[in-house]
Amino acid sequence: MNRLVSFLSLTAAVCLTNCNSNTDVPANESPAENKSSVAALSYTVVASYPHDTSSFTQGLEFYKGQLLEGTGMEGQSKLMQVDLKTGKASKQIKLDSSLFGEGITVLNDTLYQLTWQNKKVLVYTANDFKKIKEFPLNTEGWGITNNGKELIVTDGSSNLYFYEPSTFRLMRTQGVTEDGSPSVNLNELEYINGFIYANQWQYPYILKIDPNSGHVLGKMDLTQLTTRAKAENPKEQYLNGIAYNPETKKVYVTGKYWPEIFEISFAF
Repeated sequence: MNRLVSFLSLTAAVCLTNCNSNTDVPANESPAENKSSVAALSYTVVASYPHDTSSFTQGLEFYKGQLLEGTGMEGQSKLMQVDLKTGKASKQIKLDSSLFGEGITVLNDTLYQLTWQNKKVLVYTANDFKKIKEFPLNTEGWGITNNGKELIVTDGSSNLYFYEPSTFRLMRTQGVTEDGSPSVNLNELEYINGFIYANQWQYPYILKIDPNSGHVLGKMDLTQLTTRAKAENPKEQYLNGIAYNPETKKVYVTGKYWPEIFEISFAF
């Protein structure tokens, strides 16, 4: 009798062990297969500054310690030099009413401003916003940055386009992937210490991208800031705008119609 009880108890224990061992992990899947290779990037808000809520921010850039901003919307698109402490434009020009302004970058004292569906690149002298030429663009214009040699452009897809600055000739195209899948809605860009940081349109994320492989190495979730911006201005739209000041090593972010620009600190 004792042997029978022991046998039945052992059989039940084995059954329970086997059943429980497969509860969380299917037979054809291991826990490692669900783990993302993209690091979560943490950040700290160091300070905040006022931002004009009428600005549909498309590009944010520092040039010789001065904050530059490009805005969009037909009839409202501008190129501005902005006083960071007050949020007021100290210098600005308006784009032609037919143009929808997009991202901006400065390379070799030359400022490049994209337009959205107009497929034009506007080129200025950076110190006085004097227009010097235009280039045609073979895609939509969204975000732009540079690596010191090439201009790097997005068009809302998962691609980065590398252009020759003097001719705007396309040199190469680099697809961007996150855990092996194409990234989406790549928008405003900033090049910092060898990596590209990209806003994703309609998402509260900034992606850290290896420009050589296109792999997303890190992802920063700025939901806290987008929530704060929405609470302060119900007309707030998406996170868009990354600026790195190479003189101070500080990074600033904002968004379309946001009431604030945030200085954030994180490991580059």
